[in-house]
Amino acid sequence: MTLTKQHIITTIVSIQLFFIGCMSFANEIKVATIDEFNTAIQSVKAGDRIILKNGEWKDVKLVVKGQGSSENPIIIEAEESGKVFITGDSSLKMAGNHIIVKGLWFKNGYASGKSVISFRINSKEFANHSRITNCAITYYNPKSKATDYKWVSVWGKNNRVDHNYFAGKTNSGTTLVVWLKGEEHINNNHRIDHNYFGERPSLGFNGGETIRIGTSKNSLLSSRTIVEDNVFEKCNGEVEIISNKSCDNVYRNNLFLESEGVLTLRHGNRCLIESNVFIGNQKPNTGGIRIINAGHVVRNNLMMNLTGDGFRGPIVVMNGVPNSPANRYHQVKDVKIQNNTIINCSPIQFCAGKDEERSLAPINTVFENNLIFNDNGGDIVTVHDKLDGFKFSGNILDTEKSFDKSGFSKVKVDWDTLENILYVPKVTNEELLKKSKLENKSPKFDITGDKRSTFVAGAYNLGNNKLPKALVLKSGTSWDSKVKPQKTIVEPEIIEVEPGVGTLRKALKKASFGSILNLKSGEYILEKGIKVTTSVTIQGNSKDGKPLLKVKEGLEKNPTYFFRVEGGNSLRLNNIEISGDLSVPIKYAVVSPDKGISETYSVFIDNCHIHSFNNKKGGSVYKAYKGTFADTVSIVNSRIEKAYRGINLSEEKDDSGKYNAQVVHIDNTIFKDIEQWAINYYRGGTDESTLGGKLIVDNSVFSNVGNTEKGTVIRNKGIVSVDIKNSVFEKSYKVVNPVNLKGNKNTISNCVIFDCGTVKITKGASATDVMYKNPKWEDKNNFIPSEKSPLLKTERIGLKWEAKK
Repeated sequence: MTLTKQHIITTIVSIQLFFIGCMSFANEIKVATIDEFNTAIQSVKAGDRIILKNGEWKDVKLVVKGQGSSENPIIIEAEESGKVFITGDSSLKMAGNHIIVKGLWFKNGYASGKSVISFRINSKEFANHSRITNCAITYYNPKSKATDYKWVSVWGKNNRVDHNYFAGKTNSGTTLVVWLKGEEHINNNHRIDHNYFGERPSLGFNGGETIRIGTSKNSLLSSRTIVEDNVFEKCNGEVEIISNKSCDNVYRNNLFLESEGVLTLRHGNRCLIESNVFIGNQKPNTGGIRIINAGHVVRNNLMMNLTGDGFRGPIVVMNGVPNSPANRYHQVKDVKIQNNTIINCSPIQFCAGKDEERSLAPINTVFENNLIFNDNGGDIVTVHDKLDGFKFSGNILDTEKSFDKSGFSKVKVDWDTLENILYVPKVTNEELLKKSKLENKSPKFDITGDKRSTFVAGAYNLGNNKLPKALVLKSGTSWDSKVKPQKTIVEPEIIEVEPGVGTLRKALKKASFGSILNLKSGEYILEKGIKVTTSVTIQGNSKDGKPLLKVKEGLEKNPTYFFRVEGGNSLRLNNIEISGDLSVPIKYAVVSPDKGISETYSVFIDNCHIHSFNNKKGGSVYKAYKGTFADTVSIVNSRIEKAYRGINLSEEKDDSGKYNAQVVHIDNTIFKDIEQWAINYYRGGTDESTLGGKLIVDNSVFSNVGNTEKGTVIRNKGIVSVDIKNSVFEKSYKVVNPVNLKGNKNTISNCVIFDCGTVKITKGASATDVMYKNPKWEDKNNFIPSEKSPLLKTERIGLKWEAKK
């Protein structure tokens, strides 16, 4: 058939009319209620745009289902980005093709389902080629931290999550998960990019990852997900910031800033980890990359000022388990670790986790052309097993210490300073050794103000004088200044409180965040327990004697506690006396939030006298309930005596790795006449995802504590880090072992043990300068040593006795 000019003109006009007709059927629909939204979504078609009007949308279930196209997607968006607030028990589910959701802000609510945002409606209806962009989820948590749900669940294929803001998740469950359950979700080619993942506090048990791709069950399937150009700041939920549990994924150009954990290749093979930047600023427990399984390439990454050890090292290469089940540790093999730069970090870990189970050292593992610098005299590498399976070559050490293996050369590197932020080496093919120009080789990198500022792009490679792309990218929402609350400096309110009945409780009702309640000398009588619903300080301000807090005699029902610290708050008690002495003694001086509360809290006790809490029905001076988690419990310069129990942090008895407090700090404190134990700090199970707790005991005295045949003074089962020093254990003559330490991070040093059994040390724990001698007190009540006391004659004991006078 021969086309005439008229045929061509007619065809062009027909095509134009077709497109005009298509455009005429596209709708822009504004909706103000969930009913209007549900009506609009029922007839939505390619090219339609549904606009949610500004304001609060509470307790809404947004279900988006439709068939868009690449040219004409279905768009669900806020009238103004960041001004549509999704609150209460709300969620978003989507299924279909080419759907875009934009500009919504989920805040200060919770989701009763499995996810806040999900790329599927049910097991048969899910989204492909769809996108969540320019949205935010902040502090969207249930009351109980044990309630498990995800913020974003990605199903289907070819979906994208980009330019979003996520911060403040406190409950169990990964922030963002990619699922591979079913053929429809494998080889998915998802992209997770340009998002800002903000602060996530330590969860205290497994399930606090920020991103997880896959599960152990399907970890040998390919996901092919790309995670790039994201910021992870203070993502401290657990040891695995990112948990890779599938194959063939890419992690590149991401910034990890002051995050207590590592990018973990937990399961799965053949992943690429390149050009990421990890900056710790010497913050505790900050780490880099942990490697497990086979076929990975780890290259061109930058680690600066990371302090994490063990599984949180800058680079951690794990040992494997023979015939490993899917959920344990497959042997590292065929892995390449190349061209990484490590500046002033804790040691690299080779063959980490070696034990009776993890007995397979890495094989066919290449570690080459890496640059390691430190000027702090620290070790370069910690080796836990044989290195026969490693091939080392071309590695440069600009360090004080050496690593005695072929393939490592000590050199002085010539450094350049970029943007007064970052030090990069000047390297040529002919010359690696030059006189160092670097005067301050340990810079603190601090992104101030807007954490998502834009810089000049570049990659961090040897000889490339540009900033890494991870430091210059733009992540988060376009309306980020509206997401983060502005910090304001507020002078603490001073509230003067007179002695009397109920005066303290009434004053606390008036307190605001940071208030200081000044108590005069005298008696403060409680008729009921006090709930601390904001962060406050309660202090005695008189030198005439500590204010005395006690419960009124003759009440029909006595309160259970003096103070309950609600989640998200801190209580500071300074220079006061608390007495639980009644005909039926009060059970507790201070308790945690109620069971299962998700928000962390803290308790600080300084220069206090707490006594007579000898209620034998489980009473203790301090009690943490199951499912609660304290950031810090600190007792210093104080005296605790005449109690049934001391500090009780032992409610997590299901042995799943959970525990009740991250840090317990006891300093310059006396525990005297405690019937059971002074401290019971419990962590059962073998979960490795958390820091595992930290107990610090310094300059303290334990006298007549737990004095029974099966008694103990300090119980610290399963706590990873224990440091007991400069302390005295005495007059518990029935006790066999006042302290039982297990693990290489459990230590006792410079301590005196008298008439109190012996310290038990196993599994790598250490005891240094422990003396079994009479401390010889001049004043036995106030523990003031006599002139003949070994406490004064040896420089090994550094007790601050003067504070106890």
